[in-house]
Amino acid sequence: MDEPIPVTRAVDSGTAKLLPDVDRPRAWLLTVNGAPQSYVDLDDPAHLEFEYARRLGHVLDTVAHPGRPLDVLHLGGGALTLPRYVAAVRPGSRQTVIEADRGLLDLVVEQLPLSQRTGAGAGAGITLHGEDARAWLENAPEHEADILVADVFGGARVPAHLTSVEYARAAARALRPGGVYAANLADAAPFAFLRSQLATFAETFGHLALIAEPAVLRGRRFGNTVLVASDAELPVDDLARRTAADAFPARVEHGAALERLYAGAWPVHDADAVPSPEPPDGAFSIG
Repeated sequence: MDEPIPVTRAVDSGTAKLLPDVDRPRAWLLTVNGAPQSYVDLDDPAHLEFEYARRLGHVLDTVAHPGRPLDVLHLGGGALTLPRYVAAVRPGSRQTVIEADRGLLDLVVEQLPLSQRTGAGAGAGITLHGEDARAWLENAPEHEADILVADVFGGARVPAHLTSVEYARAAARALRPGGVYAANLADAAPFAFLRSQLATFAETFGHLALIAEPAVLRGRRFGNTVLVASDAELPVDDLARRTAADAFPARVEHGAALERLYAGAWPVHDADAVPSPEPPDGAFSIG
């Protein structure tokens, strides 16, 4: 069998690379401009390599009874890791993926197809759209999703127009009553961006939780966190058990402890929104 070789291609946002994993025969790492974006194993779509992806997977696992199909809206496509995961663990789910970088979307579909072998092929209900996430969201039907997963990065930063109260309201409008919003964010102490995001989503959703490694929460390093929001109670106990059992354990902050984290922070509106902070050199780069 021929060994897989790396693929490099110019996409709308720069240079994308697909790098094969020597330890897993049909697994690939996607980078864009040197920053890792996604990891996918075509033979095992339920395998989530990145810690933040596993934490988003835990949210997807706990929002409904195991195996129950969900209507999922994904903002940000990458290598379609989480759509493949949902198709594998919740067959029959209907999923919509919004990815602004059409060149990246074309590369992923061509090189890492949603084939029957992955459990995410024809009839699996995955629909792809090459559009800006905010623009699509503002024109989306109301109450169409059980869960909205936001994993949108321009380079290594969350775009400003996906950080505001107006954006949070558009996200809430797309969710059904009791629906859950989950977002991958990145920051470091003193957490100006993360605190503003918590304050922003507290304006729209009645219940918040934050999943993060203790080292990140203690300000020891820059890292990913997962923001979870809903108008209904969140399964924080189940999330805490699952995230604590990971190879890199995380904590689930909620209630009064979380409110203390963003006390004094102000919600962000479109007029004053800024992207998430630039990661320090080497924080997420490959090679």
